Amino acid sequence: MLKNASLTLLALAIAIGLGGGSVWYTLDAQSGGGAIRIGPWTAFPDIGTLDADPYSQARVARQGALTLGRAEGLSFIAEADSSGEGLRRNCSYTIEGGTPTARFWTLHVADQALDPIASGRPHQAALHSYEILRQADNSAVITVAPNAAPGNWLPVNGTGPLRFVLNFYDTPIAASTGLSDIKLPVIVKVGCNG
Repeated sequence: MLKNASLTLLALAIAIGLGGGSVWYTLDAQSGGGAIRIGPWTAFPDIGTLDADPYSQARVARQGALTLGRAEGLSFIAEADSSGEGLRRNCSYTIEGGTPTARFWTLHVADQALDPIASGRPHQAALHSYEILRQADNSAVITVAPNAAPGNWLPVNGTGPLRFVLNFYDTPIAASTGLSDIKLPVIVKVGCNG
C-alpha cells in the first residue's frame, strides 16, 4: 500500500514538474503560435488583440506588459544575431539596414524578461527614429557595444544574454497581412570582450 502511494506521488510530481516546465518554456519562447519571423526578428501581431491565442495572453499576463494593438504599432524582438547565435552583453553588434514605414520607432536592449537594461552611463540604452544618423539611402547603421562607438551607438553593460526590442508606432505594417514581405535590419556580431 505504501509502495502504491509512493509511486502515485512520484508520478504526480513528475507530471506537475514536466507540465509546469513545458508551460514556462512555451511562455518564455519567442516562437510558436501566432509568431512571425523576419530574419532574426520575431513579432506577435495578434498579441494586443482579441484574436490573441491563449499562450500569447498568458505571456502578456505573466510579464505584465502593455501590448500594442494593431492600430497602434508592432513590436519585434531579436534574441539571436542574423547567423543564429545568441546575443550576449559582452559582445559588439551592428544593426544595419532600412526599416518599414512608421511614424516613429524605438530600439532598446532588454534582458530575458524584456526589462530594459540600464546602460550604466549618462547615454541612454535606447535610440529612436528622430535622433539617428542615416545613410544616403535612408538606412541606418547602429552599433551596440559596451565601449563607445562613432555614429549611432547603443551602450550595453554587464554579462549574460540580451534581447533587442524594435517597436514601430503608427505603422501600416501592423495591420498588414503581408508581414513576411517586409525587410528588417540585419544583426551582425562584430566581436566579443572576454
